[in-house]
Amino acid sequence: MAKASIASTVDALLRPTVEGLGYVLWDIEYAKVGADWHLTVVIDTPDGVTIEDCETVHRAVDPILDEADPIETSYYLNVSSPGIERELRTDAHILASLGVRCEARLFAPLNGKKSYRGTLESFREGEVTLQTDGGETLRLPRTAISKLQTVYFD
Repeated sequence: MAKASIASTVDALLRPTVEGLGYVLWDIEYAKVGADWHLTVVIDTPDGVTIEDCETVHRAVDPILDEADPIETSYYLNVSSPGIERELRTDAHILASLGVRCEARLFAPLNGKKSYRGTLESFREGEVTLQTDGGETLRLPRTAISKLQTVYFD
């Protein structure tokens, strides 16, 4: 099974439990780290995530994964927070971050620059609107953005 397919299968399998515990299932990542495969369940709450939160979710989802066995190879299960500076990979991530300071990195330069920082104002019809630190309003097609992430530190 492909990595994206594994992530979506695990997402569907775990989402009810994670959300039932009061957490947001921010992301599922399945990736090879060195010689080992890692399945990372990324959770969030409006108040942040503690190590105890990660432990609670780990204990809840581990038996579900053991029973369903959606991954054929051995892997390490990790539960973590997305961090304060987080990548916005999905539409839901972008919508959850409206009003937050972000950096948009572009595939190709726009007005001579490939990176812009500012407040994420809106996301509609595949277009991200960013109020830049310089006071400019940029409307960027999502397909032009190579990476979008929140920024709290300069």
